[in-house]
Amino acid sequence: MIADMPGLMDEIRTRFAHVESCPFEGPRIFFENAGGALHLKSVAETSAFHASLPDNPGRVNGAGQALQRVIETGKADMALFFNAPGGQVFVGESGTELLFRLVRTAALGAAPGGVMIGSTLEHPATASARARWAGITGRELIRVPHDDATGTVTAEAYRAHLTPDIRVATILHTSPVTGMAVEVGAIAAAIREVAPEALIVVDGIQHASHGAVDVAALGVDGYAVSPYKMFSRHGYGVAWASDRLTACGKDNLADGPADNWELGTRDAGAYATFSDVVAYLDWLGGQFTDSADRRARLEAAGRAIKAHEARLTKAALKGTGNLPGLGAMAGITLVGGGAVEGREGVVSFRLAGWDSADLVEHLRRNGIRVHTRKADHYSGNVLVPLGMADCVRLSFCHYNTEAEVARFLSVMQALAA
Repeated sequence: MIADMPGLMDEIRTRFAHVESCPFEGPRIFFENAGGALHLKSVAETSAFHASLPDNPGRVNGAGQALQRVIETGKADMALFFNAPGGQVFVGESGTELLFRLVRTAALGAAPGGVMIGSTLEHPATASARARWAGITGRELIRVPHDDATGTVTAEAYRAHLTPDIRVATILHTSPVTGMAVEVGAIAAAIREVAPEALIVVDGIQHASHGAVDVAALGVDGYAVSPYKMFSRHGYGVAWASDRLTACGKDNLADGPADNWELGTRDAGAYATFSDVVAYLDWLGGQFTDSADRRARLEAAGRAIKAHEARLTKAALKGTGNLPGLGAMAGITLVGGGAVEGREGVVSFRLAGWDSADLVEHLRRNGIRVHTRKADHYSGNVLVPLGMADCVRLSFCHYNTEAEVARFLSVMQALAA
């Protein structure tokens, strides 16, 4: 585990920018990772370098050829990150934009008729796309209800709504509100049993920084992530599409390559900064395995991250030292229950007698950065059934420490008391 290896946490934290201090507000603990993780220093350096270049990738000059190699290397790193045996990896405007494009392509490319299915747990990135394209293509839209108490949705819940005429299915890998992971592989397998030709698209945006991604094991057709939530920068998203989904008709230039998902000149810096993320995960995994295989090292990094964050989650919910956890504090209501297992980087809660925005401000004044989630078009699907107008989202990543969680709990204990 990361915290058990002397000096490793310090090495990790030195690789990230603004770990302990905000350039605008000064010292703070960063527990707003679900809104956008800390960025690697290498990403900032790579971004600045590529932003300074006037050249287009692929031109017959040294710079153009070098940038083309950067893109090709980035695509190889993306395929490695996804563990994609085939299909295409590509960048777009954002993770949300890419999910809309994947769902649209699936809806228009699938056989006519039938239905589209997803769950009520999903972020609007897939839920809105699914509703829009079900309406346009004249398909019934099936919404599988998630469990309010546990904050997740199971394969059994999906199975109760499965029919052979499913054309497109969407699955959320991890909820950015409840923090609870979803058994994507089991849900995809259940769908395949009943509707083997269904095209399955996964929102991996919350999950991507909290454990390894393996589309080969999941058996799905599309998967998208937002790099700014996984140590890179804003301004682009990354997706993978299977050969089957890629074969569907999509927006591309007339007489151009039919399998091309990308339009216009690419920003080589996006690919380069994703390669920085993969290089970092490769390094981190190398602290836990002697394997010479890069994918094995990425998987080792995923396991180490998951284990460390489970410790942070347990501390936040159950307590650490002589400090009680949120689960034992008077007046605290936890979104998605108090389970540690299955939770990935997020604990959302309310404190009785406090408006969530006021509590976020109080924590900010005490040097702790968290965020409010409201019962709006982003989070209302989870909060409204719970009778909550808002909540506070505490979100951490593997570079956070148990001492930082203890500091948060000390401030909360004073309020709850």
